[in-house]
Amino acid sequence: MNIHRMLCFGRNDESGNAAIVVEDSALAEPERMKFAQRQDASATVFVEADAAGDMQLDYYYPHARSPLCLHATLAASAVFFERHPDIGRVRFVTSIHRQTLEVERVDEGIFVGVKAQPCPALTSHVAETARLLRVEPADVIGTPGLASVGSPKLLVEVAEQSVLAALRPDLEGIAEWSRKHGVSGMYVYCRLDDGIYAGRNFNHLDSRFEDAATGVAAGALALSLKRSITLLQGDALGQPCTLMARYADGTVQIGGRAIRTAI
Repeated sequence: MNIHRMLCFGRNDESGNAAIVVEDSALAEPERMKFAQRQDASATVFVEADAAGDMQLDYYYPHARSPLCLHATLAASAVFFERHPDIGRVRFVTSIHRQTLEVERVDEGIFVGVKAQPCPALTSHVAETARLLRVEPADVIGTPGLASVGSPKLLVEVAEQSVLAALRPDLEGIAEWSRKHGVSGMYVYCRLDDGIYAGRNFNHLDSRFEDAATGVAAGALALSLKRSITLLQGDALGQPCTLMARYADGTVQIGGRAIRTAI
């Protein structure tokens, strides 16, 4: 079993969202979950060849298996490109939904191509969303909406960066709401400048496990806004991250840096 630890989307060489990449594993699903829970990382991805010969990615958070994790995809891609420096593209499929991920290396960054995916039928209410986030309804701009590039997110815009930074939401309530509606948590964001946004992801039960970078949310937000964006995340966690989402005709490439770090 080969194990690699990568920092993804970091704004510098010391920051980023940590992911563990595991190759040549014989672990079954329950053991993979236990392995992921023991890691000091927000995600673990198991890379393996499937029956069709495709390179398959199987994602685990400390609390659940996931259909898609883009920072873990970035990590697996970085390991592949390290091993094959003359190759600029790679294709993966996801384990749960067999979603195709086309990845390319661009200068010092890695970009993962995804398409819009179906979302559950859901009417969100500002009052309920504000209650779960523990903010005033007036702090929420517009009506929260769903978007997905493989893991549906409820996208919630707030008026000020100070509101975003001060959020201390009801994590158990959000988790229960997410299970009920088949959604992968809430992503709260605010606009900083033209095409530049800041955000925080709430899809965990312990505040210690808040994501420093959420690639599926960057993709979902670019789809929702129908534009390319730069998304800043993780500053309050001491892990400043920058995610770039390049939008074109209903497809998105989500990219950033990925570097190796000590296990």
